Amino acid sequence: MSLTNTLKRAARKVTGRPGARILTVKSAKYLTPNMIRVTFSGPELADFPEGREGGNCKLLLPEVDETRESFEQRFSFGPPPARRTYTVRHYRKDTQELDIDFVAHGDNGPASRWATHAKPGDFLGFMGPSPAKVTQFNADWYLVAADPSAVPVAAVTLEAMPRDAKGIAIFEMTSAEDAQDIDAPDGIDVHWLVNPTPTTPSTQQMDFIRAMDWPSGRVQTCIAGESSVIKEMRAFLAHEKHVPREDTYISGYWKIGLVEDEHQKAKRAEG
Repeated sequence: MSLTNTLKRAARKVTGRPGARILTVKSAKYLTPNMIRVTFSGPELADFPEGREGGNCKLLLPEVDETRESFEQRFSFGPPPARRTYTVRHYRKDTQELDIDFVAHGDNGPASRWATHAKPGDFLGFMGPSPAKVTQFNADWYLVAADPSAVPVAAVTLEAMPRDAKGIAIFEMTSAEDAQDIDAPDGIDVHWLVNPTPTTPSTQQMDFIRAMDWPSGRVQTCIAGESSVIKEMRAFLAHEKHVPREDTYISGYWKIGLVEDEHQKAKRAEG
């Protein structure tokens, strides 16, 4: 059995999802003071599915100074690598390149630590991707909201919208310098809010949404971020604005005080 097939079988056992591959870093750079873009390239991406920008994926992270050989062995024999959920930002089939953006918060957590030190030739495991989160655009206007963890899915959604789309996009970032150049339609009014302490609860996005003039007509949303913020937004949309569930993509990507495994367990418990 080939190493690729061995990895796929072992990773399916570890993660419950098929499609494992080990990706190699082509480059890593800071997009903003608190966001790192890592570009992967190589033949492992030759059969990567197109149109999955905005879909999530599982990254399986090597230990500090772990060799590629040791990492490959752990797929088969354990212990399983740490894994974290991220978003596909770009895929370029012609050059077999994949971009994933990481929030930079130093060595606090295996994914940020890996991305902060990433350099050409480094590697990690990859599972997925899922389908894109928002694929149909049928609304009169759109509401997009994201904290740093959700900028990739929000940016992909804005860039996929019809060029005549109208709406509001709200980004809450760590600093004003974290604003990114996103190819949003001209009719999307983009706002960048600053929250220098993202690990403390914030009401800025919810305050903004409550205070804004709510246009008439059908609305579709792409909203993601910290779970307590998302919980309040979900209740507001459902109970005060009566937005149908099928027109709402809204998801808690993380929760203050919990690592991802703990957060996922809490989400499952909440149903």
